[in-house]
Amino acid sequence: MTLKNLDTEKLWKKCAEFHGHVCGGLAIGYKAALYAIELLNLSFSEDEEVVTITENDACGVDAIQVILGTSVGKGNLLFHMTGKQAFSFYNRRTNKSVRLVLKPRDKNMSRDDSLKYFIENDYKDLFDVKETTIQIPEHARLFESYICEKCGENTASKFIRIEEGKKLCLDCYDPYSRFNV
Repeated sequence: MTLKNLDTEKLWKKCAEFHGHVCGGLAIGYKAALYAIELLNLSFSEDEEVVTITENDACGVDAIQVILGTSVGKGNLLFHMTGKQAFSFYNRRTNKSVRLVLKPRDKNMSRDDSLKYFIENDYKDLFDVKETTIQIPEHARLFESYICEKCGENTASKFIRIEEGKKLCLDCYDPYSRFNV
């Protein structure tokens, strides 16, 4: 997929429909996804061909999901919470990646001015392009499940803990630390 082949106006409307409203945050993710398409020759990810690691859980993540097809459920949208407007994109087919970091802007802009700023500016002017700092994650794994012997809920094996000989989920498990106050 190239940007020339995309109906960006239709994509923007689809992002807004998914998100529920139009805002500057949505525009940030929209522009980041378009830039990633250009830089990495990405297309909509049917499975895990494209991976996104977002450093925030803000509005822009919704646009990235819509445009690139990365999602938590498929295991190709991951959160590395740093509080930054930064997104790492990975193309598994080419083994190329890029980290896009939003450049600072005037903090005194109103919400409407911010939206206008993000929509009207070219993505190349909005983001610094950097090397990714996190290695591409492995494909999502499937885990065997166990029934928690306290609450009776099915739990992936990775999240089971053994306490007094019983398999317990994280909610039922009482972690031990001699340093807890």
